[in-house]
Amino acid sequence: MNAREEILGRIRGALKDVPRDEPDDRDIERNYQRSSGLDHEGVLELFAETVADYKATVRRVPAADRIAAIDEILAGRGLERIAVPADLPRDWLPAGLEVSFDSGQLTSADLDAMDGAVTRAAVGIASTGTLILDASAGQGRRLLSLVPDYHLCIIEADQVVGSVPEAVRRLDPSRPTTLISGPSATSDIELNRVEGVHGPRTLDVLLVE
Repeated sequence: MNAREEILGRIRGALKDVPRDEPDDRDIERNYQRSSGLDHEGVLELFAETVADYKATVRRVPAADRIAAIDEILAGRGLERIAVPADLPRDWLPAGLEVSFDSGQLTSADLDAMDGAVTRAAVGIASTGTLILDASAGQGRRLLSLVPDYHLCIIEADQVVGSVPEAVRRLDPSRPTTLISGPSATSDIELNRVEGVHGPRTLDVLLVE
């Protein structure tokens, strides 16, 4: 018996109790887990924990401290030149930085010369520690979160959900989506971890409550 015959045999075995007159277009019950079962504070705690597991840095602040926290984070990283989406609020950014507001004109080479980028996010997933960007308000193009060596991502507490199905329900399928789970990393054939190959090697997440 070859592999094809084995696979077809398994299919026939799985279908042997299906009546021959049963229609082929039956609705399939999709009993996916729709919620994490946690309250919102539990979701935020899990999000911070799982994001940190990916070697990203997470900082939780009240909304009143947003600007001061952004200033402290960027100053602590020693950045001088950053790129941000053109619609990111200007008063969020500290004075003294060279800021390029990108509306599509910055090239990959321009972004590669930057010290980092600052964006917002569309959704955060607590169970997987994932940030999702969809090029909506304050997020800019994919290049912003993929080319510079550093990424500060700002996410609001009400954008964080517990599970993947909850996140998918919030997304517009017509928009481009970028999923970020920690800094860029890969492994070679000997399983040696290498960071910063396909995107930023350093990720900071500011969770604003």
